[in-house]
Amino acid sequence: MRYLALLLLLCASPLWAQSNSGELRIRVTDPAGLGVRSSVALVSEANQFAKTLLTDSAGEVVVKRIPFGVYRIQIDHPGFAAFQASVEIRSAIPSDYTATLSLAAANTSVLVNDTETLIDPHRTGEINRIGSDMIQERVSSLPGRSLQDLVNSQPGWLYEGNAVLHPRGSEYQTQIVVDGIPLMDNRSPSFGPEIEAEDVQSMSIYTANFPAEYGRKMGGVVEVNTARDSREGSHGQVVLSGGSFNTAGAFALVQYLWSKNTLVGSASGDMTERYLNPVVPQNFTNKGTTGDFALSYERDLTERDRISLSVRHELSRFQIPNELVQEAAGQLQNADNFETMGTASYQHIFSSNVVMDLRGMVRDNANDLFSNALATPVIAFRHNYFREGYFKDSVSIHRGRHEWKTGVESDATFLHERFSDVITDFTRFDPGTPGTFNFIGSKPDLEQAVFVQDQIRLGRWTVSAGLRWDHYQLLVNQNAFSPRLGLAYYFSKLDLVLHASYDRIFQTPSAENILISSSPQVISLNDKVLRLPVQPSHGNYYEFGASKGFFSELKLDVNVFNRRANNFPDDDQLFNTAVSFPIAFKKANIFGAEGKIEIPHWKGVNGFVSYSYSVGSAYLPVTGGLFLGDAASNALDQLTGRFWVSQDQRHTARTGVRYQFTSRVWGGVGAEYGSGLPFGFAGTQQEALAQYSQQVVDRVNFDSRRVRPFLSVNASLGADLWRTEKLQVRIQANMENINNRLNVIDFAGLFSGNAIAAPRSYALRLTTSF
Repeated sequence: MRYLALLLLLCASPLWAQSNSGELRIRVTDPAGLGVRSSVALVSEANQFAKTLLTDSAGEVVVKRIPFGVYRIQIDHPGFAAFQASVEIRSAIPSDYTATLSLAAANTSVLVNDTETLIDPHRTGEINRIGSDMIQERVSSLPGRSLQDLVNSQPGWLYEGNAVLHPRGSEYQTQIVVDGIPLMDNRSPSFGPEIEAEDVQSMSIYTANFPAEYGRKMGGVVEVNTARDSREGSHGQVVLSGGSFNTAGAFALVQYLWSKNTLVGSASGDMTERYLNPVVPQNFTNKGTTGDFALSYERDLTERDRISLSVRHELSRFQIPNELVQEAAGQLQNADNFETMGTASYQHIFSSNVVMDLRGMVRDNANDLFSNALATPVIAFRHNYFREGYFKDSVSIHRGRHEWKTGVESDATFLHERFSDVITDFTRFDPGTPGTFNFIGSKPDLEQAVFVQDQIRLGRWTVSAGLRWDHYQLLVNQNAFSPRLGLAYYFSKLDLVLHASYDRIFQTPSAENILISSSPQVISLNDKVLRLPVQPSHGNYYEFGASKGFFSELKLDVNVFNRRANNFPDDDQLFNTAVSFPIAFKKANIFGAEGKIEIPHWKGVNGFVSYSYSVGSAYLPVTGGLFLGDAASNALDQLTGRFWVSQDQRHTARTGVRYQFTSRVWGGVGAEYGSGLPFGFAGTQQEALAQYSQQVVDRVNFDSRRVRPFLSVNASLGADLWRTEKLQVRIQANMENINNRLNVIDFAGLFSGNAIAAPRSYALRLTTSF
């Protein structure tokens, strides 16, 4: 904690903000120029953003951390004519807007239709936005995966294993940027605690056209904004939930705003008997609990200076699901994750055209695995932990048609790994494998970067360009330059935007268990060993797409993409233990297409339909990682060849429709279809039956080596039980997998390498906002 205290003393820093968001300062006046206390609605259909705010006695209100885009302002006040106008947010530099109301008898309002916010004419790449309404009305999730489920609902994303996100065929290469701070480690339920979706206000999701300030993990970027409304006084929310599998949870948040200060505290806790995706339908040994505690403070020191400090502690404790053989033996494995994070930021506005942001973070993260004496085929123990220190300094400059941003960042992560095992079933291992193994290792992962980017407005043309330099030092010492380029053209009469982008990526390996896989100690495990340092991946990402509005009510997005990368990252297991570690292959080629139709609002209906097509293949030989025994021999012998990547699901379709029955009651239905992932089970069909049961084996195709297609249908019903200006009580009921189909996500692999989706289940959520 002394490092946290030191950082908080040295790094007074800005309120957390999404890196691609701005600030709008609105002032409402009467014809004489005096401030008017009034209600202001701010809407952007393209960003799924809709908020109603109240100005103070001076007629002023500040809207912070809003994504770049086009917004509609609407003001209604008794005695004055209705006011509507549009405004664009394109820079981190705060924008000022003054709305002068006219007397009702002399209506001079400017009418703006919804189409002005349905399509963003200056977006050079597809960005999927998730707003507060979609978050609040989402289908309930099991503990540990509410944020991941929201991301997974977007085109180009799919699950493998236990809610591990894979964007466009990438393996473990998602970074989640929480209030401007990037988290590069695996945030799935079995690896790291999550930030509860109830604590999230909006999300921006990238799979291409990455700003140059983002690097290192480049499969996908998820920007998360946890900021609440800037309303004076005390406000908050309490959420109670429960459902199938003895699942229960609670979340509470209180915000107090006075003068130039904002204090926010939140806490949550959940428990369930289906925490991970089980290996077999019986759902053996699968209890889990989670907890989250956060406190943040923000102060506007002056009109030009703002600081923000926050502390968050998260934890999860859970069991590892057993397969049939392990359950019969009496195995019990427990795991846990703990994380404590402190962040600080400072923002200074030099002028109306220049703003600087400083951000810093320190965190401790630990995850453990414990096995009882009846575990099979090994009794395994693991204690991995790291301490990370992160710093970023950026400057945004507005000049004419240009929106510049430049900065530096530094990340130092001190890795520590401990692992030991005792073999209890030698028939599952190569002859001569030692009965016990112990490993202790530590090493720093040092990474630095410099970036510059610009967005240029040239009438109907928009150009985004950037350049990034990265340095990486862990097992290898490398650096690289990464240019980024995006281009868009807007056909106003057609309400159509065409865009194209190119991203050069420098992608660093996953740090989880990378020390044990590169240690000379593993040579003692087998006579045949191939041990190669895992190097960063270099690649080229291409995307071409279009966004089209129809009748001011419907939006169509279509994208085609191609990703080519060398040292393609994947993961493997250390024998039959619970330790997975990074590996790499010579190269990979992933291409596909995505389409999404959205109806934001039409006669009480809103919804979407999306489809993704993707083909991904990797090429031998292996270029990094640890291989033992026959795997080492095969890796040395197979110098050429191609295989489908583990995320190669060709067809994925999703839909969701919501209908407002009355002003207080709404309902919705949705569905998801996937054509199935490939698998690499090395055993016979009889061995699979003994481990996983007939039900599971029936859901895989041994001829095509793929999991059979899955289909899940869900439904929701919600109602506002109480609704006033100061208090709202809402209840929502959800039913998932109504068709009660046994959907296998992944097949084969010990220690929950199998993954079975939930059967028919229900959940209730009661939300009280004040």
